[in-house]
Amino acid sequence: MILKGRVWRFGDDVDTDAIIPARYLNTHDPAELAKHVMEDADKEFPNKVRTGDFLVAGKNFGCGSSREHAPIAIKAAGIHAVIAKSFARIFYRNSFNIGLPIFESSEASEKIREGDMIEIDAGSGVIRDLTRGEDYRVEAIPPFMQELIAAGGLIGWTKKKLH
Repeated sequence: MILKGRVWRFGDDVDTDAIIPARYLNTHDPAELAKHVMEDADKEFPNKVRTGDFLVAGKNFGCGSSREHAPIAIKAAGIHAVIAKSFARIFYRNSFNIGLPIFESSEASEKIREGDMIEIDAGSGVIRDLTRGEDYRVEAIPPFMQELIAAGGLIGWTKKKLH
């Protein structure tokens, strides 16, 4: 799985309320959630983000409540993946459960800048900053987890296995 796109940067401790504000939790519609992704961190973000973009953040991304709405909103907005120095554990699990690839890398988190074009090879664990000409190593996503992502998450993977 190779992903390529533009970067949007956020800082440390981005909580689930910043990712998708609680006032929008009355819906489970991914398209509706995408209209409000990251708006409490950057009011204009939902209008700026494009399909194929990436989020790069600091430490503890996705902290706060355990709502699945947060990774769903990110994925529904067309964001390919999130790279961060570290993730809150429940966000990490929820992301893979809904088919959103995430990557932990202190080096990439610190060096990649907003607007950079990057490419991620999930199978080999290489992030290439095409703008800066730098490569960063991350833990490769195991084949089983890549199957989960390709199937759209745990529910899609399960349905595929049952048929």
